[in-house]
Amino acid sequence: MFLFFAIAAGSSGFLSVLGTAYWLDTASELGIVAIPVGMLMIAGEFDLSVGAMVGAASMIVAICTGYYGLSPLVGVGVAFAIAILVGFMNGMIVVKTKLPSFIVTLSTMFMTTGAILGVSIALTGSSSISAVPTGLASFIFAYKWNEFHISLLHWVILASLATWVLQSTRFGNWIYATGGNVDTARLAGVPTNRVKIILFVLSAMGAAFVGVLQTYTFQNGSVTLGAQYVFSGIAACVIGGVLLTGGYGSLVGTAFGAMTYGIVSMGVFFLGWNADLTELFIGALLLMAVMTNNRLRRFAMGR
Repeated sequence: MFLFFAIAAGSSGFLSVLGTAYWLDTASELGIVAIPVGMLMIAGEFDLSVGAMVGAASMIVAICTGYYGLSPLVGVGVAFAIAILVGFMNGMIVVKTKLPSFIVTLSTMFMTTGAILGVSIALTGSSSISAVPTGLASFIFAYKWNEFHISLLHWVILASLATWVLQSTRFGNWIYATGGNVDTARLAGVPTNRVKIILFVLSAMGAAFVGVLQTYTFQNGSVTLGAQYVFSGIAACVIGGVLLTGGYGSLVGTAFGAMTYGIVSMGVFFLGWNADLTELFIGALLLMAVMTNNRLRRFAMGR
């Protein structure tokens, strides 16, 4: 994908510093969402509510700091508190009711969007509020160096930490065991319910973090800010080799999946094509990734 767009759109600015910054920024924000989503998928569950959580965190920060003039610390703190609550609720419902996480988080997505939209309209009369970062918040969430946004640094740090957790800690082993066979893992002493609840909380927190990043980057909060992340986080994971059935995958692959998404979206932009073609490319890559994963899994089982 990179070679294709480098050749096709290289003369249009795709390979320039600005062009590289664009697709890396896109990849980094998606990557931050995809890291905990990928860990959750390895454990055998899905989270479709991340897009709604991005928008919810965005509006919470904007209302607290932009509308009421409170400290960014308050706005960010409230956003993360709500994210923890939503993630915990997702996890508890899934482990207690045994309902498919796809359905549970789809429901949560609608409820979260409706709740934050209703609250924002009631408090401010609008679904979009300006919010200008100040002080430390400006550096942590909106700093730029030579066109590269600080989200890239956040992504590298989070991806490195999460990869270490997956590959080198007992909790990482628990995640793989839970996704491989939850009943066997439970009999082996793995606290599978606790693992899933923690991962749902981390998934919501990752989405909230991106919501804060985007709010302070664009100096505006919006309920619909995270709409593109509803399925793109899962797509990045699958393109990166995470199995839909759980039990297998890596965050290095997820990072490449996020980079692929960023390259495609910005490559289409620099070529001047219709933006809808991004979804065409991603859909084709997603289908190819699923078919390849299934073929490799059947081959491994056959051996």
